[in-house]
Amino acid sequence: MSENEPEPSVESSEEPENPFTPHDVDLLSEEEKEQLQNTALPAAESVKELYEDSITADTAHYSSGVSEFSSEQRKAVVEQLGNDGLVSVAEDVNMQNPERVEAFYTDYLNGQESMVTVFDVQRDGLIGVLTFIFRKGQLQVYYIGVQWKEDGTPEIQSISTNNVAEIKLTEKGYFIYAYETVIAHGCIRQYWRISPLSEKCRELTKKYISGLSYLDLEVLAKDWDSSNAGDILTPSLYDVIYRIHTGKILPSDTRSIPAEDYESIMTTYFPVTAGQLREHCGYDEDSGSYEYEKMHVTQYPPFGEVVDYTENADGTITLIVDGVWPDRNTDLAFRNTVVVQPFEDGTFRYLSNSVEEISTDRK
Repeated sequence: MSENEPEPSVESSEEPENPFTPHDVDLLSEEEKEQLQNTALPAAESVKELYEDSITADTAHYSSGVSEFSSEQRKAVVEQLGNDGLVSVAEDVNMQNPERVEAFYTDYLNGQESMVTVFDVQRDGLIGVLTFIFRKGQLQVYYIGVQWKEDGTPEIQSISTNNVAEIKLTEKGYFIYAYETVIAHGCIRQYWRISPLSEKCRELTKKYISGLSYLDLEVLAKDWDSSNAGDILTPSLYDVIYRIHTGKILPSDTRSIPAEDYESIMTTYFPVTAGQLREHCGYDEDSGSYEYEKMHVTQYPPFGEVVDYTENADGTITLIVDGVWPDRNTDLAFRNTVVVQPFEDGTFRYLSNSVEEISTDRK
């Protein structure tokens, strides 16, 4: 989903000066800005009952005013906003009314002035209201951040205007855009998935693919099967597989993992032996343990999403996985075929991977 940078807090509806979001000329009039603000708050009011159990007393400048905002709540907010006729989206939730974004992009390609507003429901419950404007041959985003007061009332947290360097709507259905000035700690490009993805594909992605880095691990990055699975073993792989297995992150003070625990988990999830693990993953014979090596993830790498699957007669599942790499301006950097074997206890084993590089062009 789009990652919107923290903006200075404002007490009123007037746009503050903001040195971090430079632009030469506002494409919107003051009347248009006021109208957008007067649209954002009523829209938030219409979904405030979905926030009631999550409002906190913390309404600091950069806080959403919400805690423990679940994925189910995000989805419900997106769907309610969509039912009200608004374009709305959240991470791992299909965009509502995406045809308006498609129409805006068509107008842009045709050189026709156009606008579209997207309500982006973020992980922490904040609602980012982004209006894309194409006017006078220029692109801008007018951003309104809506947070929640302790009494459950929405209020404008921040307002900014950003020049946009480029936008792209891919054939597969990703809307990718880049600001002229990259925000500190921000991605080179922002993105939304416009086209819907089935709930089953999202479920399979979450269970089998999320967290497997193309750049920091070998599981998705090279071809392998049971004959050469030892080639993908690295000490930091345990960090990811432990999270997949337990749903938890290893404690920060972890220094080593007993061999029995390490080997039990890794031989469950991969067709490898204890001997291969001891050869490749930092086994210490004296202590009978593996040195813990935390994976330091590369910033903004490609991520995999399951776009198709086949449930095979032998009980295995073949996953078709696309490597989405917004910072390289593509939603199909790689195409993987991953075979997994589910077990009755909820665990599973990765059996093989084949990968094809499709496009990693920065243009």
